[in-house]
Amino acid sequence: MKQIPSVNLSNFLSDDSNKRQNFIENIGKAYEDIGFVALKGHFLDQDLVDELYKEVREFFSLPYETKSKYEIQGLAGQRGYTAFGKEHAKGRTTGDLKEFFHFGQNEPPANGEVYPQNVLVDEKPAFNAIGQKTFIALEKTGCFVLRALALHLGLDEYYFDPFIKGGNSILRAIHYPPISEEPKKAERAAAHGDINLITLLMGAQGRGLQVQNHKGEWIDAIAEEDELVINVGDMLSRHTNNKLKSTIHRVVNPPKSAWHSSRYSIPFFMHPVSEMKLDVIPHCIDDEHPKGFQDITAGEFLEERLRELGLRK
Repeated sequence: MKQIPSVNLSNFLSDDSNKRQNFIENIGKAYEDIGFVALKGHFLDQDLVDELYKEVREFFSLPYETKSKYEIQGLAGQRGYTAFGKEHAKGRTTGDLKEFFHFGQNEPPANGEVYPQNVLVDEKPAFNAIGQKTFIALEKTGCFVLRALALHLGLDEYYFDPFIKGGNSILRAIHYPPISEEPKKAERAAAHGDINLITLLMGAQGRGLQVQNHKGEWIDAIAEEDELVINVGDMLSRHTNNKLKSTIHRVVNPPKSAWHSSRYSIPFFMHPVSEMKLDVIPHCIDDEHPKGFQDITAGEFLEERLRELGLRK
């Protein structure tokens, strides 16, 4: 496979049962084969995307002294700003060549779960507002993707709904600054799997993001302008006994001729509520696929991974 498959969410939302079933089969097969798809027909309109990128570029252009006011101690980077080089991939100690900002749920969840409050940037009120508007649109998109996957897995269509509504999801705005000297074993984002259920990514139009197929080959994951790249995270992989694949991916450094350029990327990490049990779904276990993961809750798994990434001490 030399490119990631493309699907259109409008087919799943259609009244045509054949289009709907084809979407379920196509996205299910893609996630079993490589763990990534490019998705059209989502709930982000282009005006919102353009406005968001404008605000993101302006925020990261602020002086470090200004941005650092929004790096809040004790939050393990779960809200607000995280400075350049602080996060690293699991199993590595070299920091990634990026800085980022996190938005979370804006309203207190109805389930009573307590999350850190969002960090508001005084200098950029539009940045705060556009970030939350984007969060809502991507959360809605992710909800329908998970409904399709539930049907593919033989579960009730709304199986994931109570876990993701009010879940601990995060919208991350990333800035990969220009590279000024030869990086010493550092990449913009070293090879890793995501923690969460699924990740919805804007900003994969240019080269940089690569995914690893089953042969160990690295494939450029390039989407069309109107597509999101959506991949399976480790939580969903273990919940399905690796039936749906959490694929290793990375963001490689550009060629030297492009070192002077910044790169921006905006993923939405869809997390469930902390109490969701990630125990392997019973009918994903059989003689050929014995249970491969220990029982754990989403909250416990997140804390474990935050320590591995160097964000939680």
